[in-house]
Amino acid sequence: METVLVQINNIKAYRLLEDLEDLQIIKVLTKSIQPQQKLSEKYSGKLPTDVADDLQNYVNHSRDEWNNHSI
Repeated sequence: METVLVQINNIKAYRLLEDLEDLQIIKVLTKSIQPQQKLSEKYSGKLPTDVADDLQNYVNHSRDEWNNHSI
């Protein structure tokens, strides 16, 4: 069996696919294609500025400690 991706441009085409599925010739799989959103865009503005600044300072401090740590 082979899986193919088909773009439906007309409702009649979707009905034809459903008919073929009823005849057990094909199986219709639903897959919505949505553009991936950057995480920076997705979470932009979700934290209050003061909390975000505190978090950024903590992360920078932790990285500095890690980089300066000698084994």
